[in-house]
Amino acid sequence: MFAEENKLGAGGFGEVYKGTLPNGQEIAVKRLSRSSGQSTEEFKNEVILIAKLQHRNLVRLLGFCLEGEEKILIYEFVPNKSLDCFLYEEQAQLDWTQRYKIIEGIAQGILYLHEGSGFKIIHRDLKASNILLETNMDPKISDFGQARIFGVDQTHANTNRIIGTYGYMSPEYIMHGQFSTKSDVYSFGILIFEIVTGKKRSSFPGDLVGYVWNKWSLGVACEVLDPTLRGSCSINEVTKCIHTGLLCIQQDPAHRPAMATIVLMLSSHSVTRPLPKRPGFLFDGGSEQNKLTNEVQWDQLMNVAPPFLSATEFYPR
Repeated sequence: MFAEENKLGAGGFGEVYKGTLPNGQEIAVKRLSRSSGQSTEEFKNEVILIAKLQHRNLVRLLGFCLEGEEKILIYEFVPNKSLDCFLYEEQAQLDWTQRYKIIEGIAQGILYLHEGSGFKIIHRDLKASNILLETNMDPKISDFGQARIFGVDQTHANTNRIIGTYGYMSPEYIMHGQFSTKSDVYSFGILIFEIVTGKKRSSFPGDLVGYVWNKWSLGVACEVLDPTLRGSCSINEVTKCIHTGLLCIQQDPAHRPAMATIVLMLSSHSVTRPLPKRPGFLFDGGSEQNKLTNEVQWDQLMNVAPPFLSATEFYPR
């Protein structure tokens, strides 16, 4: 089972292998490393959460094993790689129709987590490597190790342990340890930009958000589109995605739309979208003055970040 030739991938939390049940069903087996940092409580949290979730845009949990220090999760096998592999290694394989379908599918999955499962679930680690793709390129959200359940009337929570992936984490989470459904909305906005541009946020000399905002403010937003797609996609859909993404990453969580509104924005041609404000802590690179300003902004961000934010937690997985 855990032979090298069966390995599907590896991350900070452990390794994933392909396996086969006695009935012939293919499965993905996530074996957590003992140094992963995921406690037994977090492991149980992931099991309990996923067992209750049933949606076509979420990876389905089939079983688990918890024996001593051995922690294993058994998922349905999703034939294709994760979204980041297609975007950054094989981007020519994703045309615009597929990318738009992926954006809509991720939105539907997050909406189910926030409002459709009978619980209010915050994923807290939405990123391209946690989106798996089916044979038909339908997306499935995976990795619920950091997810949290909210009470019916609960709007936000605070943590003294910041875990996630920089670039996808919202400002209020980094600075104050505060998370909510709007934290997931922020992460989704970054995902939209990466899918549209075909670029990692971290791959830009300045910052992907700053790049998109600058093009938007100049009225040439479609210039951010992945060059492999130009001339073969709907400009209206591209503009709609960029506009929606900018609304998702507003600095004030109250100014970000709810996922139900986002799904409507993506599916409808008649919904009126408010104009986005300039994102906070905008790292837009370019001139020496901009670079200096960016350094100051970054220092400000780190100075207000809570002292419990360690280097290992800031760059996990």
